[in-house]
This record gives sequence, C-alpha cells and structure tokens, in this order.
Amino acid sequence: MHNKLSTTKTVVFLIDHAWTYRVEHARQQLLHVPGLLHRMTSLMSIDFHGEIPDEGSIEQVLQEMWKYNQTYQLSQGTAEEKVPVWYIMDEFGSRIQHSDQPSFATAPLFYMPQQIAYTVLWPLRDLETGDEVTRDYAYGETDRLIRKCVLLPWVPSEVLDVNCFTPEPSDEYYQAILAENKEKLPVAINPPVYDKDKVFKVFTDIQQVLRNLTHPRFVFTDNEKEADILYNFSHFKDYRKLSEERPEVMLNQFPCENLLTVKACLASISRRAGGPDGPRWLPRTFNLQTELPQFISYFQQRDRRGEDNHWICKPWNLARSLDTHITNSLNNIIRHRESSPKVVCKYIENPVLFHREDVGMVKFDIRYVVLLRSIKPLKLYIYDVFWLRFSNRAFSLDDLDDYEKHFTVMNYAAGVTLKQVHCEEFIPLFEKQYPEYPWATVQANICKAFAELFQVASAKPAPLGICDYQSSRAIYAVDLMLKWDTSRDGKRIMQPQVLEVNFNPDCDRACKYHPTFFNDVFSTLFLDETDNCHVTSIV
Repeated sequence: MHNKLSTTKTVVFLIDHAWTYRVEHARQQLLHVPGLLHRMTSLMSIDFHGEIPDEGSIEQVLQEMWKYNQTYQLSQGTAEEKVPVWYIMDEFGSRIQHSDQPSFATAPLFYMPQQIAYTVLWPLRDLETGDEVTRDYAYGETDRLIRKCVLLPWVPSEVLDVNCFTPEPSDEYYQAILAENKEKLPVAINPPVYDKDKVFKVFTDIQQVLRNLTHPRFVFTDNEKEADILYNFSHFKDYRKLSEERPEVMLNQFPCENLLTVKACLASISRRAGGPDGPRWLPRTFNLQTELPQFISYFQQRDRRGEDNHWICKPWNLARSLDTHITNSLNNIIRHRESSPKVVCKYIENPVLFHREDVGMVKFDIRYVVLLRSIKPLKLYIYDVFWLRFSNRAFSLDDLDDYEKHFTVMNYAAGVTLKQVHCEEFIPLFEKQYPEYPWATVQANICKAFAELFQVASAKPAPLGICDYQSSRAIYAVDLMLKWDTSRDGKRIMQPQVLEVNFNPDCDRACKYHPTFFNDVFSTLFLDETDNCHVTSIV
C-alpha cells in the first residue's frame, strides 16, 4: 500500500474482471476468443509459448481456473439467465492471497447502467504502507472442518478420518424445509364421496390440459371458486385453508411432494431404503451444503483405492440439465458449492448403452410418467408408454464438457439433433442388442424401484414424508438410466438408476403421440377408472 489507509474513511477500490463466462462455454471461449488463453495461462503461471491454442494448455487452464474462479448469479430472468456466472478477476485481483485474518474484503457488484460486473474491494482494518492486501477465501465459514474443506483447492489436505456415512437428516431438517417453503399442512378430512355420474368442473392454467382433456365427465371452468378440481402449474401452498373450507375440492399436488422433486430431499428420504449409502437404485449422492466433509472423505478414499471418481454436480431444483456439470476434479466440485445449492452424485461410468446406427453406442435415459392416486393406502400406477432420450455422440469417459456425448436432453437446445424412438420400436431393438435381458424383466425391476421410492417417501408423517391428503392426486415424470452392476449372486445385471423426479412434467410429446393421454390420467386419478387407460398398477 502506498499510503496509510484508515477504515474511518470510506475507501473502496474496483477490480476489473479478466474473464466472465458460464462453465459450459469455457473450452470454446479459450479456443476461439483472441488472446484469452494467452492471458489466462500468464495469470495462472502456466507455460504457454505458442500463438495457437493447444488442447494441453486449455486443459491446464480448465483445471487451474477453480483456484481463481469467483461467482454470482442474476436474481431475475429466465431459468437459463439465472444459471450462475463465473469470473476471474484481473491480474491484481487474482494475486490477492488468502488469510484467516484478512486485511480486505471483496464482493461482486453488477453495475446495471453499463451491464458490467466489477469486484468491490475495501479495507477491514487500518493499514500501513507495505501491508499486504489479503482476503478470506472461506469468508463466512466459521466451522473449522468446513473451512478446511472449503480451502482445500489452495491448501491441500486429507479428510480421510471423517466418516463418509450420511445417515438420514434429523426431523428438524424436514421441519425447516416445510417452513422455508411456506407450505401450510391440511387438517385431516374424510375421503370425498361423489355421485357416480358426476361431471367435474376443472380449473387449470396448463395449456396441454386445456387442449387435450376431452373426456365427457370433465368440463373446464374459469371460476376457481366453483371448480371441483384444481389442476395448477404452480405450487399450491395453503392446504390448511383448502382443507377447512373446501375439503371436497381435489387438486393435482400433494403437500410435501418436494421430498421427491428436490434432489437433496430425494437423496435424504431414499436412505430409508438403503441405509447411509442409499439404495441400489439411486446413485451415491451427497448434499454439498450439509455433507461436504463426508463427500471429500469418500472421494479421497475412492482415489486412494484407484476407483472411478467421475461425479455430476446438479442444482437442487433445476430441470433440463441446467447448471449441471460432470467432473473428476475435487477442486471443481468444492467450488461449485459457492454458486447455488447443489448435490453431487456419482456419475454412472458404466451405463447400459444403445446402438444408434448413425452414431454408435450412446447413452440413453428413460422417462416414465407415474400417477400417484393416494398415500394411504398407497396407490401408484405407471403410464404404459415411456419416453426415450438419446445422446448424439458415442459414449466414452472423456470430453466431460461435451454436452451431446454426456447428456440426453436435446429438445431444448437450439440447432441440436433430437433422436426420436417410440417405446414400441425401442423394445425389439433393445432386446436384439441385449437378448439375455428381456424388457419385461428390466421394466419389472424399474417398477420395483419406483414402488420402493414411493413407499419410503410416504413412510413417515408430514413433513417427514408426503402428506396423506385425501383430496390430492398427482403425476410425476421419473427419469432414469440403466447401469451395469453385479447381483449378490455374482450375475451381471441392469440396475435402474433414478436420476430425478419432476413435478408437472412437460407432456407435449405424450399428447402429440398419444392423444388420449390426459383423458387416461384424469380417469385414473379423479374417477378411479383404469380400464383402457394404458396404466399399470405397481402398488
């Protein structure tokens, strides 16, 4: 410092950002933005003497950048616009070292008039000429173990002594989620009884329902107060009021269903089926907010044993693979914790693949629509038609940022091929490729996993489980993959892996290829009539 600095005066410095990007664009920008790779290698002290970007130097920057990255996200806009932004400060900002007793603090500032971000730097104490500018890389973390974990990218250490078991969280954890969601639980009601030929008035804001529900026992109404069925796109909150004032009104949601649809909660409740490691049908999952030391211990133990250590970081509550990243870098995963609440799941390194004649052996996932009629008794159906999604490039455990190799959600990406195979075409092709694995057996195992999942989700009273509200009904889309595993008697098996459960899924393809879809759904859920509705009871 050139002069004496006093905290009694308002002294603020602005630091420029050298590079601002989203993770999925990093490699392409290093390849194509003139001068960027040169500046980043210089800033990170990586040897780079060429003029033309080379893969080796780019790979080094992609590894090292997690020691320099900072992040912010916009609070408004579309889901895509809210995906966290990462940035690297200029040469001065990136040279500021860590200290547990920092002399300065920093924070990102987004300046709306210029649509540009800076980092604000300000002193925390009086400073003399020559005092070093430092900041706390684990700012706000007071727990010693968590600080050690958060600082691991800069201060490597082992946390192998931490037990990597992750038991189900306490009851207070679920109480806190209920409070945060501002959901009011219903009072107990008697199951509504309706006339045998009653025509139900449906209030909905879902266009796919308005366009495709044509069953004669359902009519639409614009008046919410006269509706017999509320079929809403957004989450319903005040079940208490509805249960007290209009208990006979049915709706397309269950209180506390977020225990299924939020990825962190899904992992927690699933431990009821498989103990601290979770059940075989769910990839090993850690909540980065609450289970970081256990995850690092598990990662380091696998590393020591030479086991595969590819992981996938997912936001708790986003769909369509947004802000989802595959990596085998521990630093990368630790830093992702700063951007938004995330889980980290073991990446399926040995998926069952599907042969595409135009591409080769690719990843695929399967979407089943699951219909939940009631909690007590548990009545659960699957829709007999399932949907398939395929990667566009042959699978291999490299190029982890190649979206078309590692992801299957292609229907939202611009200019990307969407491979369509209907389930009735898929089954014979699959059985031809895997003659020892009849689809009926594979699907029976899938249904068994679904049954177990919904049994544990409803095993405890709300808010520890899905609430048994007699007027609730719901459909969910469960996305899953198959992986190669070994059974307890040593046989090679296809093990279903539940990836996520979606509330109010996009049913566009369902309606397009199966026009009776919503008639089938409404008959099953609201009329208790399943004949000719293309559904199969699994519980």
